[in-house]
Amino acid sequence: MLLNELRDYIGSLLEVSRFRDYNPNGLQVEGRTEIGRIATGVTASQAVLEAAIAWKADAIIVHHGYFWRGEDPCITGMKKHRIAQLLQNDTSLLAYHLPLDAHPELGNNAQLAKLLSFNFTGNFGDQNIACYGSLIQPQSLQQLAHKIHNSLQRVPQVIGSVNAQISSIAWCSGGGQGYFEQALALGVNAFLTGEISEQNVHAAQETGVAFIAAGHHATERFGVQALGEHLALKFGIEHRFFDQDIHV
Repeated sequence: MLLNELRDYIGSLLEVSRFRDYNPNGLQVEGRTEIGRIATGVTASQAVLEAAIAWKADAIIVHHGYFWRGEDPCITGMKKHRIAQLLQNDTSLLAYHLPLDAHPELGNNAQLAKLLSFNFTGNFGDQNIACYGSLIQPQSLQQLAHKIHNSLQRVPQVIGSVNAQISSIAWCSGGGQGYFEQALALGVNAFLTGEISEQNVHAAQETGVAFIAAGHHATERFGVQALGEHLALKFGIEHRFFDQDIHV
């Protein structure tokens, strides 16, 4: 398929135009026109770029790309080396941030729900990024933490009584800790996200609502993989996911 066809299809699929985001969603670095092999990764780090280019990917699709709001726009240092590698190898970079969190089937939050057996009830938070619902089978906080550990291959940080019974939950992949107060207002038993801030600890202890921080990277590995697999199936192109063993 052609690069512009890939860009336009993903843009429509993820409804990119409806999001106000912190970085540009879509094609960030343009490479060769013909696309037969796509690589996916959570972040466009040097390690992911090197692995994808060694595999001879025509395009790399990530959740965390470049050109974030408020960052230095100069292409120097680390940014220069990353972008130079893409340009020298004529490899495209496409990035999808909030649209890939929010998609109801392929998104990070939808994939977390599928992986962890959550029933989806509704959305909340800025641009309806976060989700809430229930566990398919209620269980103790200790049992839930164990399942998260096994599913994400990362030991979560858990604030709450291990014996507390969890039947309802809210969740937001990545850095969703700012939505904890809104989750509390929903009356859930627990909140799952990637990171935890100091004030979240106090709020969890004082309200009795469990807070589970399972890692920013760890909770955002699944959306981009689902997107890659969807594209491979629909267009008959090759796909491979490249991960990094980082405990965040």
